[in-house]
Amino acid sequence: MSKKKDQEEVAEGSQNAPDTGDSGKDAVSPAPAGAAAPAPEGPCVSAEDRITALEAETADLKDKLLRKQADFENYRKRMIREREEAGRYANATLLTDIIGLIDDFERAIRSAEESKDFPVFLQGVSMIERQFVEMLESRWGLKRFVSVGEGFDPNKHEAVLRVEGPADAKPTVVEDYQKGYYLHERVLRPARVKVMVPAAAPPPPASEQAGTEGKSDPARSDG
Repeated sequence: MSKKKDQEEVAEGSQNAPDTGDSGKDAVSPAPAGAAAPAPEGPCVSAEDRITALEAETADLKDKLLRKQADFENYRKRMIREREEAGRYANATLLTDIIGLIDDFERAIRSAEESKDFPVFLQGVSMIERQFVEMLESRWGLKRFVSVGEGFDPNKHEAVLRVEGPADAKPTVVEDYQKGYYLHERVLRPARVKVMVPAAAPPPPASEQAGTEGKSDPARSDG
């Protein structure tokens, strides 16, 4: 009877004893369904590593800045060189036109040396001069203007000599010593001209001046 009772107590004690697992470790409770596992944390960046990275970034930016400055300096020098070249050869087309006229002058001089015919030489030179003026006007906007008979305009005329005309006359150009030129709509060189101006009024006769001086002023009294 006592042996049976001991067996029952042992069985009851084994049922009431806590379950510690095979290795004695704590049991891990299962994660709830649908929950993501936490991401593992990386190692912390030290201050020395951060400083090294910033120094590398600064060196890279400095190198890029130096390259940009060098590119800009090269561009500036190239622009200056191209501008100088453009200034040196800006009149190439004009000079090409003038070279053709120089050829005409040379032919005219050669012909005059052979023929000794001055009227023919004069005619040839006059024709070349006319062609020259027409070329400058049609291709380059340089126009020569004639001033004789026009009213004097200080913006386009330079008076080098004056002569008196009628008292009621307006200042008028009567002779053109050196013709003026327009460049498009602007006066490039004013014409040097002789201008007729109104004659000044003659002074009164001496007798009238003496009579005027001898008259007494009625506003004055001797007393």
